[in-house]
Parts: sequence; C-alpha cells; structure tokens
Amino acid sequence: MRLAAIDIGSNAVRLIVKEIKGKQGSLKVSKVAHTRVPIRLGEDVFGTGAISAEKERRLGDALHGFSLLMKAMQVRDFRACATSAMREASNGKAIAGRLADLTGVQVDLIDGKTEADLIFSNFEVSLFDRERDYVYIDVGGGSTELTLIRQGTRVEGRSFKIGAVRLLKGKVDAGVWPEVTQWCSQLIAEWGLKAPIAIGAGGNINRLFKLGGCLSGEVLPYDRLASLVEVLSRCSYEERMTRFQLKPDRADVVVPAGRIYLDTMKMVGAEGILVPKVGLADGIILSLYAQLSRP
Repeated sequence: MRLAAIDIGSNAVRLIVKEIKGKQGSLKVSKVAHTRVPIRLGEDVFGTGAISAEKERRLGDALHGFSLLMKAMQVRDFRACATSAMREASNGKAIAGRLADLTGVQVDLIDGKTEADLIFSNFEVSLFDRERDYVYIDVGGGSTELTLIRQGTRVEGRSFKIGAVRLLKGKVDAGVWPEVTQWCSQLIAEWGLKAPIAIGAGGNINRLFKLGGCLSGEVLPYDRLASLVEVLSRCSYEERMTRFQLKPDRADVVVPAGRIYLDTMKMVGAEGILVPKVGLADGIILSLYAQLSRP
C-alpha cells in the first residue's frame, strides 16, 4: 500500500510517499516521492510569536499541491503533523482549522513527546546493534529531540526548544542550554552511560554526513564533524552554496544545526554519529501502517 506523511517543520514543509509491502517484521519499504518546500515558519514564530498571513497562504498552497500529488499517486492514507513552530504560534490552531477547510488536509499539532515517539519508531526497523547504547538526536528548525536507546528500547527522551532556525535568529532562551546539560548529566549518572553512539536525524545532519565523505552504515567521527562545521562556519553564505552546493535555505542553518549536534554529542560522550536518513515523516508512515494492519 502507498502511504504518505506531511511534516510541517520550522524550516520546511515536506511530503514523503512510500510503498510498503510485506508483514510486520519483514517489511519492504521503498520511497515513491519526496517533495520539500522551504517556507520557514520559524522565522515568523520565533520573532513575533505568530505566523504571518503570507506564510499561511504559502503553507495553504503547499498543502493543496500535496493533496493533488497524493491523489495522483493513489495514496491510500496520510497524516500531516506540525512541530515546534506551528504548535508554538499563537495562531497555530486557528490556521490549522482554516487550512483543513481550504485544502482538506487536517493538520495535527503534535507535542515534543509525540514527535520523539514517532521518530523512535524508525529504530525498530533499523539494523543496529541492540547491545549498544544510542542517543538519538533530531535537530529541527525549532526544537531538538534527544532519546536514549538501550537494548533497542527507548528508556528516556526529552524535547528542548533549541533548533537551527531558532538559534540562527538568536531566539534560544538562555535557560534552555543549562537544562540540556543537566538532563545529559543525569542520563550519564542514572544509566551509567559510557561512550554511546549518536544517531542523527534531520536534513542538516544528512547533508553534513554526506559532506563528511561517509557511506551508509558508517559512523561519522566527532572530530571529523567538528572540523567540517568549523570549515563551513568560516565560509560566507554564498561560499557554502557554491563550494559545498548547499541550497539557500540550507546554507544558513547548517552551521547552527551542526553546533547543536556537536554540543549534545559532547554532553553525552558520543565519539561518533550514525545517520540512517530517517526522521519524523518516516515514523508517521510506519505508525499509519501499523494502524491499518491491525486485525
């Protein structure tokens, strides 16, 4: 069956369509389409607290287009989820209601825990060593989700209001980083965490992983990631686009995102990071499939 997910993030809005065959435990999942529109809702929300009429219009256009694409691709079911920017916007719920009437797309404003739960569902179908400890790090435009995975089970998780767009705009509250530091210290003390491997999710770490010269399944060492982020930080916005072939809406956020990954990896003692290229949209599709497959 073909299922789809719409991920309304702080930086971009994405539609992912996948074909799923087989049964639970032996699924064959293949990507049919991936469409990304860089609307950057976080620019409004982290500055004024609300989504502007212009960005509401652009979001409506994107959802209307996605609806038509899903119909053309014969998608059986889909779910649209909005994360940090839209759930924090003072007019987020009102906009979701208007967009549902306008486009037929019902948008769920999910909280940080739900977001982390959906992201973690990817781990269950990934081929990792279940005897190792992993710290799942998903850096979005407005928030960062951290999850400790032990023996294949999610044992701790937390969402923090630190994201690439929020950091770029200087809108991270001064008290948030100390909260991250304290949480990571408690994680180490309570769980005896020693040299875990980080698992990175999000468009920025996917790009950094590729720029770091790693192949699928390889671990990107902390030092190589740090060197790469340092090189990018010394380049101008234009140089990042020309020299590293980054898209305009990636070239400005890739450095703050990279620094968030580095800081959180250092806090938990991770010496490297795996990047399986899965995220919220993939988790949404898996959860949809599980619901539809129930007897």
